[in-house]
Amino acid sequence: MATQAALRARGRRRRWFAEVSWKYLLAVVVIVYAAFPLVYVLSASLASSGTLTGSTQLFRSVTSANYQALDSTRFWEWAGNSLQVAVVTAVGSVLMGAAAAYAFSRFRFQGRRGGLTTLLIIQMFPQMLAFVAIFLLLLSLGAVIPSLGLNSKLALICVYLGGALGSNTLLMYGFFNSVPRELDEAAKIDGASHAQIYWTIILRLVTPILAVVGLLSFIATFGEFILARVILTSESNWTLAVGMYAWVSDQLNANWGLFAAGAVIAALPVLVLFLVLQKYIVGGLTAGSVKG
Repeated sequence: MATQAALRARGRRRRWFAEVSWKYLLAVVVIVYAAFPLVYVLSASLASSGTLTGSTQLFRSVTSANYQALDSTRFWEWAGNSLQVAVVTAVGSVLMGAAAAYAFSRFRFQGRRGGLTTLLIIQMFPQMLAFVAIFLLLLSLGAVIPSLGLNSKLALICVYLGGALGSNTLLMYGFFNSVPRELDEAAKIDGASHAQIYWTIILRLVTPILAVVGLLSFIATFGEFILARVILTSESNWTLAVGMYAWVSDQLNANWGLFAAGAVIAALPVLVLFLVLQKYIVGGLTAGSVKG
């Protein structure tokens, strides 16, 4: 009996090594691969040399000089611009996407299916392909309405909202379809209007997808570079991505230590927002695929 038990235990160990152990090894490789760039940037932000070359040893020198030097730049002004643009865009994307998704999900009107198909086709093309057209449009629009022309944060926000409306609508549409229509009918029997149903019932039930869309919109706009660089021309209106690029755009005078310090601080708002909304992410991304 003892011999049989030992053989079964040995067989279980062999199966574990053959079927499970490689997953732990793969997980370690993935974690190291993902964490090394982050550790390297943190090391560069604490280095006194201000360069990414010259030493392969991490944390060879540790100093807060790069972080202190940020106070003598426009970093905090750029950070405020980025937060302003990202927060307004995230809120606007949630409101506009939810309204459009509710209309496509709950109402039946002519062109509904064609509209959904059009949104799907449009999202196949990246927004950056239209930056020349956007530049010319804002150039002409600025002559009539200066607040919506070039070098305007409001114009940049409008461009972001227009580019994200299609994808957000499609993402929310499947989630709205998972909410039973019987709730709408019961509320109508009680005398509720479409607006009351939308604001007091539907939006509360689709909170996970609202959080996901808001998070994705914030992340996408907070670090976006191409459109921000084209639209924002004055240094006082630059976002973090545009302003920090100016620190390293000159190959002969690139301050990578200052850039790394700014990148570490710039990652904190995204990290905090991700941790706050983490419980909604999985449900928001998967629930909409159940029924649609």
